[in-house]
Amino acid sequence: MASLGNPQKTIEIIKKHEFAFQKKFGQNFLIDTHVLDKIIASSGVTKDDCVLEIGPGIGTMTQYLAENAGHVVAVEIDSKLIPILKDTLGDYDNVTVIHGDILKTDVNQITEQYNGGRPIKVVANLPYYITTPIIMGLFEGKVPIDNITVMVQKEVADRMQVGPGSKDYGALSLAVQYYAQPYIVANVPPNCFMPRPNVGSAVIRLTRHKNPPVKAEDPDLMFRLIRASFNQRRKTLQNGLNNSPEISFTKEEIVQAIESLDLGASIRGEALNLEQFADLSNYFTNLRK
Repeated sequence: MASLGNPQKTIEIIKKHEFAFQKKFGQNFLIDTHVLDKIIASSGVTKDDCVLEIGPGIGTMTQYLAENAGHVVAVEIDSKLIPILKDTLGDYDNVTVIHGDILKTDVNQITEQYNGGRPIKVVANLPYYITTPIIMGLFEGKVPIDNITVMVQKEVADRMQVGPGSKDYGALSLAVQYYAQPYIVANVPPNCFMPRPNVGSAVIRLTRHKNPPVKAEDPDLMFRLIRASFNQRRKTLQNGLNNSPEISFTKEEIVQAIESLDLGASIRGEALNLEQFADLSNYFTNLRK
């Protein structure tokens, strides 16, 4: 099977199988070999690795992964792509295709079955409308992961790596940086895809921290505080926490907590870094003790 990295080959396969793009699955197939090479290189995949690919499409990147990895497990939601993948990946005996929704798939079981529970690498050209739930699901599900190298909407990639003081900074930035070290590998223009998306894209690599960079005694509480702080960006931190149904502390306790960090009463949540959110949540945790 010839490499699918070029547009002619992609068109040929789509025509052969009379495939129709499904808007609801956010399908945009990569048709640029330079970008594919860059993704594989930055993920650091070797023959010792088991790779989880999310949304293989017609198998373009899967072929590249299969050449470089020990084993590739590709999870595809669109049943119409399963016979195409049988065709395009027929020459590879180190690929397993699973028909399913990644958000409902037990990825821990996949790591157990195909990699003896050792950390896997995740590589994907993600559907933009569910990028955040997929990435957070992998982190929060405590899946053993070495790194995640994904194509996402440029705006989302920017959001994942910024710090306080940027308009892109928010709950996603803090969540990603708690679990991993983000690094933008490349910006990718719309003409590298078929069909062309309406937005620019970027490849971002998230290298999993061995241990989180901050010590939060109750990470769940910390993330509730973060969400409450950014739900109403224009409000002060104090009002954001006070108005949130997720936060059960009194107004007095909230005021004292903010004072304990030596922050002014008018400070907004978007001014706090990850360490300050961890300190805030630890203050509340100790209060309850």
